[in-house]
Amino acid sequence: MLARPTNFDHHWLPFTNNRMFRETPQMFAKAEGVRYLTPEGDTVLDGSSGLFCTPAGHGRREIADAVHAQLMTLDYTPHFQRAAPVSFELAERLAGLLPEGLDRVFFASSGSEAVDSAMKICLTYHRAKGEGQRTRFVSRNWGYHGVNLGGTSLAGMVNNRREFSGVTCDVVHMRQTWSEEQRYTQGQPETGAELADDLEEICRTYGADTIAGVFVEPIAGSIGTVVPPKGYLERLRAIADRYGLLLIFDEVITGFGRTGAAFASQAFGVTPDIVTMAKALTNGAIPMSAVATTAAIQDTVFAAAGDQDRPELFHGYTYSAHPVACAAALATLDIYRDEKLFERAAALSPAFLDMIFGLRNLPQVSDLRGYGMLAGIQLAPADKPGAKGSLAQRALFDAGLHVKATGDALIVAPAFVSGEDDLEQMGDILRRVLGRADLS
Repeated sequence: MLARPTNFDHHWLPFTNNRMFRETPQMFAKAEGVRYLTPEGDTVLDGSSGLFCTPAGHGRREIADAVHAQLMTLDYTPHFQRAAPVSFELAERLAGLLPEGLDRVFFASSGSEAVDSAMKICLTYHRAKGEGQRTRFVSRNWGYHGVNLGGTSLAGMVNNRREFSGVTCDVVHMRQTWSEEQRYTQGQPETGAELADDLEEICRTYGADTIAGVFVEPIAGSIGTVVPPKGYLERLRAIADRYGLLLIFDEVITGFGRTGAAFASQAFGVTPDIVTMAKALTNGAIPMSAVATTAAIQDTVFAAAGDQDRPELFHGYTYSAHPVACAAALATLDIYRDEKLFERAAALSPAFLDMIFGLRNLPQVSDLRGYGMLAGIQLAPADKPGAKGSLAQRALFDAGLHVKATGDALIVAPAFVSGEDDLEQMGDILRRVLGRADLS
């Protein structure tokens, strides 16, 4: 048996019903491969790569060794007017993975920080071009872009905005792309591309010259895996080009192989102007995120500074490009390359999606969606929105499976090192729990 805390009062857990947790705590004490262990020693299969962070599995010795070596060599350096060589190595490695042309990298510590950094880069870029009036952003209903003030403003998930509306930025929302006719669609839906025209209408209504950029998740992950209709992202790209808007893909969830390609923008064949990334960048071992832009964006910002001795971008974090995080990321990228994990994700996807879509007729399932190694299971709602998702998540944990729940959607995203037998076990547990007539 592993140690379990006896006092739960002092830690205020995020995105958690803390009162319920204190009554019946569900905890992890150890992890290895694709499984967690509870303090009591029970095994829980990891069906969501933690929070989409650990596609290479837990407990990777290569990352731990790299972190230890970096700690003993250079544990910390500020990146304000100084730098560490390891950060330039990581930036160059990322430039080789990213879509062509996205090769200027700014580092932060979380997906939320990456999104707010991207927003500031957009504003700085337009001001450098002499278009400082472009201060408005566009995102989507049901979208999630982190929880800092900028990301909260972009968010289209109402509960993430409700209590903070007085301090949010100027954002206009497009409609989300899911519709009833898309239910049980595996891959990209055939219908819905015309919803991208919401961006055109917003440009006409508010004035395109007031809009700095449009943020979208290539696959809307946190709401429950909403896959873009065929042609939708292409249409957004064309409209953004027509009106001089920056197109930003939030790939915090989809980056690093989740779609079978390094980035979802490559899987869908649409290149944005800016990409945000985090989570799987270090396989979840050390907090780290990044923003990638084109050289043209960076060159414009740099040129505006002229010969003045000042930062071109008045933005950064104490832990930007932390050398230990850089070392963890480099070790992670080595694992992805050496074990061909992106290719493995692409090869494993058909079996994974077959398992998910085999749940179609269960009593608690009302829709299934999926692409690559990411899937959403929409549950038949209970009397209150979100109640079924909470019940299902806890019941699945008790049955030996961890998955992320948002509202009444379960999000399944296994590690790429999972075997087909692991997928079969996930399917067995899902069928057993979601096959119940009553989850109350």
